[in-house]
Parts: sequence; C-alpha cells; structure tokens
Amino acid sequence: MAPKIEKVVDIPLELGESPHWDAETQAIYFVDINGHYINRFVPSTGQYTSAYVGANVSFIIPVEGKANQFVISRGKQITLISWDGERDTFSVIKTLYEVDDQYPGNVFNDGKCDPSGRLWAGTIGAPPVDLDAIENGRGTLYSFQNNKTTAHVTGLGISNGLAFNAALKKFYYIDSRKGTLDEYDFDVKNGTISNGKPIFTLSKHGLGGFLDGMTIDADGNLWAAVPTTHKLLKINPRKPETLLQTLQFPAQEVTAAVFGGPNLDELYVTTGRIPIPGLTFTKDDGATYRVTGLGVKGLPSVGVKL
Repeated sequence: MAPKIEKVVDIPLELGESPHWDAETQAIYFVDINGHYINRFVPSTGQYTSAYVGANVSFIIPVEGKANQFVISRGKQITLISWDGERDTFSVIKTLYEVDDQYPGNVFNDGKCDPSGRLWAGTIGAPPVDLDAIENGRGTLYSFQNNKTTAHVTGLGISNGLAFNAALKKFYYIDSRKGTLDEYDFDVKNGTISNGKPIFTLSKHGLGGFLDGMTIDADGNLWAAVPTTHKLLKINPRKPETLLQTLQFPAQEVTAAVFGGPNLDELYVTTGRIPIPGLTFTKDDGATYRVTGLGVKGLPSVGVKL
C-alpha cells in the first residue's frame, strides 16, 4: 500500500519548522519561524493552538519532568517558558543562554536534544526571510547543558537539520549552504563530535533545492526535507549516497519532519511559504501534513534536561 499524505493543519504558516512529538501529551509542537508563533496540534482531537512569540522562533522543546515548561529560541536567545498549550499566550520564566554577540543580526535556526537530553542548536547570519540575504560564514553549531555553552562547528552558512544515532555513535547534520548531509562521530557522554564528512550530496542525485530539517527512524534511516522541490528524502546513512525513497508533497517548501502518534509510525511534516523567485504559492503551501502507511517507526523525541 502506498503511503498516505494528508493535511492535518490547514492554516498556512510562513515557515513551519522543527516539529517535536511529545509522548506525554500525545501532541506535536512546532514553530512558525518567520510568523513568530509556537504551535501545538493534538491529532486525537484535531485541536490546534498557537501563541505569538514576537521574535524569530526556531524550535520549541518540552522540558523533561516539568509540565507545561518548554525551551524556545527567541532571536539569539534560548528562553525557558511556561505554556499550557491551550491559550494564545505564554509566560517567560527566564533567559537561559545567549550567543553570537559579535553578530547582532544572527538568530537561531533549528534545534534538537540528543539522547541524553542535551540541547543542540545552530545559528545563521539573519532571520530566514530572504535566504539570499543570509550572510555566509556567520553561523555556529552549539550545545547547551548545565549553564555551559559549547561551540562545535563555526563558519556555517545556514545551520539546519540534526539527528542522533546513539547506537552507532553518530551525529547527522545539515548546513543548507553546503548541499550535503554530513556525518560526525558522536560521544553522547561528553557531548562531543568529530571527524565530519559528507554522506549524501544533492547534486549527485540530480536534485535541486537545498537540504533542510530531518529526523531519524528506528531503522537508522534519515528523512530529510528539500524545500522548493516538494520532496522529503529517505536516506541510508550507513551507505553513503544511498537514496531509499522519495515522498512528494502538495506543498513546495517541505521543511522538516518528525515521527509521532501512539506507535511512532506517523510522520508529521511541516512546510513553508518563503518568497523565492519562480514559486507561486497555493493553499497547500505552509500547511502541516501527516504521512501514514510508511511501514516504519521513529525514535522518541527527547525533551530538554535542565
């Protein structure tokens, strides 16, 4: 049976991104980076709620063991908030971290926790409103834990998708300006990465666009978004340059994905509407989608340990 792709949130976002499945509430949390909203969708009831942040927001991740607490990015800051997911307002508890003092225009772009609950997030040289205007070389990939900020990779163009495979001791990462999906050796105990190398290259598969957000399934395969092409790619990272499957969406700018649902066998996919020459948007662009019938399961999303 072919996979089924259906729209679950019909409200178009300017730049839907960074979906996170919360098993405790059985809800997907995600952001509208350019619209400056955090969002929540409960598949069992169809309830969709959002709250205005008022600044570039690139991720929302629940805090482990703390009901209604989340970490979000706001510009160059990482902030702890309280939000019940029901109302259109939230309260700020405190700012946890701030980075890139040397680049006033920088903002965070995508973030995720490794299996230990350590937060990883990277920056870019300007909000992703006009991609061509983002200055190259100003981004940095950081990790955050115990009030400590660690820089891992500098000189980035557009810091983007992240995924972790603790069993293989691998970290997968995307700088959208490079056109490659890269693999690093990963030490989860010490929170370090090393020996980065490309394992998938868009141009080698005749694909345009650029790589964006990604997730990993229980078999260790990666699902990476390619905006402007309608595509989400299933990639085998254990065999470099191996494309296993391509999903084609009604929306043009596919941005990120996460596995969710009670059995982690539903793939939730965000999309956007960033103005790009040659693109004309429809009602399908910026919506949020669910894919069923893939025959695979994902790994649980990990909350932040504070």
